[in-house]
Amino acid sequence: MRVVVDTSIWIEFLKGLAPTAGVMRRLLEEHRVWALECVFGELLQGAKNDRERQVIMAYWEALPKIEDRGLWLQAGIQSGKDNWPSMGLGLIDGVIIAAARARRASVWTLDKKILGILEEDERFNLERDPF
Repeated sequence: MRVVVDTSIWIEFLKGLAPTAGVMRRLLEEHRVWALECVFGELLQGAKNDRERQVIMAYWEALPKIEDRGLWLQAGIQSGKDNWPSMGLGLIDGVIIAAARARRASVWTLDKKILGILEEDERFNLERDPF
């Protein structure tokens, strides 16, 4: 199964933190990671220098991307219907959820608010989604 990786996981991966870094490397090698422009925008926003920006952009350029045309509107509609802002979820969180659901992918995140919205089978889980 393909995985939409949230900013929180990318940050741990880029810092080389275990066990995230090892699992992410394996997912990348197996071409199971889809990139979303909004996630990479968040990563670039937090980059501290040109070197970090270059590393982030190298991943962006190499990964298959999820086309986000219509996802922002879909996320806005769902967010409004389910009142996600009152739960602390922003529109980017909604786009991540909408993108994964549209492609029947799982979401890998550390964000408890996103995890609270996702169904169990929508969450990336090492025990359930073995390599």
